[in-house]
Amino acid sequence: MHPLRIHILILLLIGALINPSPLMASEQRTALVIGNSTYSSGPLKNPVNDATDIAAALKRAGFNVTLKRNANLQEMVETIEAFGNSLKRGGVGLFYYAGHGVQVNGVNYLLPVNARINKESDVRFQAVDAGRILAEMEYANNGLNIVILDACRDNPFSKSFRSASRGLAIVTNAPSGTFISYSTGAGQVANDGTGRNSPYTAALLENMTKPGLSINKVFMNVRSKVKKETGQVPWELSSLEGEFYFLPGSGKKETEGKESVTGKTSLQDELEAEREKLKQERELFEQRKALEEEKRKLEEEKKQLALVKHPPINLRNEIRRDGRFIAYDNGTVLDTRTNLMWAAGDNGSDISWENAKTYCHNYRAGGYTDWRMPTHDELAGLYNYNTARARAAACKTEYNIYIVTDLIDITCFNHWGAGMRGTEGANFGFVGGERRWYDTSLSGTSRVIPVRYAR
Repeated sequence: MHPLRIHILILLLIGALINPSPLMASEQRTALVIGNSTYSSGPLKNPVNDATDIAAALKRAGFNVTLKRNANLQEMVETIEAFGNSLKRGGVGLFYYAGHGVQVNGVNYLLPVNARINKESDVRFQAVDAGRILAEMEYANNGLNIVILDACRDNPFSKSFRSASRGLAIVTNAPSGTFISYSTGAGQVANDGTGRNSPYTAALLENMTKPGLSINKVFMNVRSKVKKETGQVPWELSSLEGEFYFLPGSGKKETEGKESVTGKTSLQDELEAEREKLKQERELFEQRKALEEEKRKLEEEKKQLALVKHPPINLRNEIRRDGRFIAYDNGTVLDTRTNLMWAAGDNGSDISWENAKTYCHNYRAGGYTDWRMPTHDELAGLYNYNTARARAAACKTEYNIYIVTDLIDITCFNHWGAGMRGTEGANFGFVGGERRWYDTSLSGTSRVIPVRYAR
């Protein structure tokens, strides 16, 4: 190559090193955002909303954002490792977490949604050590890192912990060029909030989207607003050596001695955030709709059950009367004096006491499900020798049976009743009105007629 050309190339290379192009001078912005809500123990209302809205705001501020919602342990570990690798390209790194966080012996842990913690020692294996984030940032050595933890909500597993520590512990050492913010002070518990976002994240969203506010001013405003509204006091630790702006204003620099990076306002990002909100609202609507439909079905089942147990009078038509007794077309006979409803006839064949009991419980005349065996007294109410009508027993005996109404068809003279005395069951004779006790295993002497209360 000609010496003159070599000289020109050397000059061009030196110029590039002294005056880098805008692309080289601009700082890459990388963010990992995690929001965990759907815990099996102590579910939270807002973290997924918080993470979604923070991710959208960071995208508008020029960050390349990875957003994880309701992450399990493996997802959190793998995503944090990938985040650390991306930081090695330099620039600004930001980690935001909303969800449950606990401290054990001064170490902070972030809880994945699938954490199964039965005792304090389980935390090391079921959660992510928050120090891992700082370790990734320190190893990347990218110059400026931001950690935001809205994770000081109350510990859902505190009953299984030996120590009584609440909230998170404040980290006392971090890599140079690091800014760490906690939603409340050491050992304190933050408010989850009643709106879409936690009070801390709502204040952060309000201030980080204002152009021209330095990071210190942003979190100073956040602390003032949250303290005024809830009483909790957000806390920061900083080893920054220059200023940082989420959205620089006119003439502002991102960090001292470095070129400003203008925050991007992307319509696509705004639409994505709106779509996420609509998706969540749609899911809530579908859940409410499903619950309402389930409630409607339960109410309908209750109505149907009520109709089975207590059908309205127009579902049974009177077909005949005999004194105080009324026969209906659904196979039932009402005794208006006692308000007992009888089956229109007995079972028609001899049966043991146990089988008689089962027969009554399974009886479904009129659609009712509360049929049972009658008592001695109830059977006696169907018998009166002086007023009863004598008729030959269908069981081909020499005796007549006596019953006060022809509307109930009793085919033989002995009938089982409710109640036991040792191994003997109650029995009533419609020949002379005798109240007796027979061995329950006997099956060749008695029949049964179901009865129920007509409410």
